[in-house]
Parts: sequence; C-alpha cells; structure tokens
Amino acid sequence: MAKIIVVTSGKGGVGKTTSSAAIGTGLALRGHKTVIVDFDIGLRNLDLIMGCERRVVYDFVNVINNEANLKQAMIRDKRLDNLYILPASQTRDKDALNKEGVERVLNELSDEFDFIICDSPAGIESGAMMALYFADEAIVVTNPEVSSVRDSDRILGMLSSKSRRAEQGLPGIKEHLLLTRYNPERVVKGEMLSVEDVNDILAIKLLGVIPESQAVLNASNSGQPVILDTESDAGQAYLDTVARLIGEDVPFRFLSVEKKGLFKRIFGG
Repeated sequence: MAKIIVVTSGKGGVGKTTSSAAIGTGLALRGHKTVIVDFDIGLRNLDLIMGCERRVVYDFVNVINNEANLKQAMIRDKRLDNLYILPASQTRDKDALNKEGVERVLNELSDEFDFIICDSPAGIESGAMMALYFADEAIVVTNPEVSSVRDSDRILGMLSSKSRRAEQGLPGIKEHLLLTRYNPERVVKGEMLSVEDVNDILAIKLLGVIPESQAVLNASNSGQPVILDTESDAGQAYLDTVARLIGEDVPFRFLSVEKKGLFKRIFGG
C-alpha cells in the first residue's frame, strides 16, 4: 500500500513543483517505486521540470474520465526505472477533478507504488483541496517571508480539518515543513525570516531547508530535477530532505553564513 504525500503551499511560486520532482526522484534513487502526480490542472509544469513534456499523450483527467488507462497515461522516467510521472491536463480546468475519480486513480496507484507524491496547485481552490484530501503526509513548502508563512498557516488549518482522515476521525495528516530559497546572509541583514522565526510561527517539524541557488533554475531549464545535481548546495539539501522523510537522522546544512577563508578574504568571492 503506497504512502500518499501531498506537496502543498498557500502561496504560488515557492517551489512546490521543483520540490515534488526532487523528492519523488530522491525516493526513487533510494529504491522506492514512486509516482509523481500533477494536480495543477490547466497549467502542467511537472512534465517540464522532469524533462518529459514531449512524451505526454494522455493525462490525469483522461484517466479519471476513462478516456485512457494508467498504463497509457503514466510516463516512465528515462533516468530511473522505478520513477513515473502522471501529468496534468493543459486544456481542462480544475473542476475536471472529482473526488470519486481521484480516489479510484490513487487506489489503483497504491497497489503498484511505494510512494505517491501529489504536486498540488497553490492555495485552497478545488485542485489543491483534492490533492490534500487523500494524503497520509503533507510537505508544506514556504519561503522565509511573512506573506508566504502566513498563507502556509492557513493551509495547515485545511490539512487538519478538510482531509479524509479528519472526516473519518483518524489520526491527522503528518505535517512536514520545507523551507525553500533560504539565504543566511539576507537573514542576518533582517531581509528574510530565520528558520527559528518560521518554526515559531508554523510549529511543525522541519523536514528540510533548501538554499537560494542558481542550480534550481539551471536544473528546471534543462528538464532535470535539481536533486540529481549532487555538486550543488540545493541538490545536496534535497538529498538530506529525502533522507529525513524516510526516517534518517541527518543534520541540517546551509543555515549559516559561510565563513570566508584567507584566500577569499584577500581576493574576494
């Protein structure tokens, strides 16, 4: 039976799809059979970040409407045999998802996969609610800025009240915090909230801190999840995040300003 994990946020543009791609890829690297499902109906960016946009023939909505089966719609990743993508539709709107259809698809996926990563649209509209409704765990993605954190707090309220687990009186969704675009130098200058500030406001377990990095943009533009760039700080931070997600005790990195050595102090950089 698969573990269903929703990657969600209150605010757009915080790195949800980048994180879904990285975490799904990281789980597959660890040997877990994983599928990443794009719930962002009408936009569909997951296939671009995963580098499989030219291979999309059928999509999530086609499967829900019985216009295609899962085998036809799922795309196997070219880099990892145990990683699959179920793309969203670019031509439908978010109302194309319905609870019965989503449940049927997730149940079918659960028989085959270890992890189902649900890449949620931002906010609290129907697509986002559908993505979180069936979740066992949630990764709440936020940037270290007040508006992003405030909107994430609202999502936490939805997770605790609008999920299937809440409706059935089961133990709640396990919540994780993923802080993205973190820049210690800007924290020191007071331009950005610190990890401690965000933790104090949201009060959920910190899963990962992803540094602000050019590597993220480079990876997205090349259609490759940034976690595969193991030389980059962002790639290493996502590897640490996946390790914590599966229960390993890994220290946090990239939280403080890097001290410059003598060479850098003399010659700059």
